[in-house]
Amino acid sequence: MRKIALILVTVALISPFGATRSMAGEADVVTVEVAASPADPGMFRFSVTVRHGDTGWEHYADGWEVVATEGRVLGRRELLHPHVGEQPFTRGADIRIPPEIGQVTVRAHDNVHGLGGRVVSVAVPHGG
Repeated sequence: MRKIALILVTVALISPFGATRSMAGEADVVTVEVAASPADPGMFRFSVTVRHGDTGWEHYADGWEVVATEGRVLGRRELLHPHVGEQPFTRGADIRIPPEIGQVTVRAHDNVHGLGGRVVSVAVPHGG
């Protein structure tokens, strides 16, 4: 019985499906740029660069979110498809940030591991 279990574990580790899923790892935020909207005080444009070893629909970075220091999610950007041949990639979103929040953290999400990987904290440029 022990031999069968060892064989199953070995096959899972070396099979293309198992190896691909584990090799993709967690989604990392590489860079974040934040710009205040001149037309709408409190609204900010976030341009976020994400790196993840997307392998296709079975494992890809499916979003990123902006979080206040106390953990409240202020906004999300859903990523609707894998970016297999486009790494790293940058996507933007307009997110409203209350004036009392001076710093946020951006974290990425993938459809296998959830949240994880590298996060980036940035100052929010209230007042221009």
